[in-house]
Amino acid sequence: MYDLPYTKPFMVEEDGTNSPLDHQRVISKLTMELGILFHHRKTISLEPFPETPLSEGPGHSVPDVILLDPETEETWIIIEVTLPRGVKNDLWKIVQLIDNNQYGILEGSVYNYRTGDWLRYCKGEGGIATETSFSDVLGLDLGQFL
Repeated sequence: MYDLPYTKPFMVEEDGTNSPLDHQRVISKLTMELGILFHHRKTISLEPFPETPLSEGPGHSVPDVILLDPETEETWIIIEVTLPRGVKNDLWKIVQLIDNNQYGILEGSVYNYRTGDWLRYCKGEGGIATETSFSDVLGLDLGQFL
């Protein structure tokens, strides 16, 4: 006989303004629009993936969106989608992932979907992010897709 470790019954709870749908909608729009540029128009060389680990196996970070070189499978860009209270933590994660050079990431962005604000951090910027949605690596404005 098995004892189930449930401490309370399963309940559906409303998330209010922190709706995961809004978060997932942004991820969907970014990967769809960037996917069109990669797969159909062939105007960018990096392939977008939603919520994909930076490496295989357990214990690797899973950014909301990654853009990788399909030839080398190296991730060059990561994007985190967040609310105001998560911006600082997500930016810190991006800076750490880029500066520790474990994955070869060149650029990372944080998008606050409540305010519409973007922060971008590039390798070699000494921990200082820029308020922009423009990707230097892609040579285009990511904000146009939202």
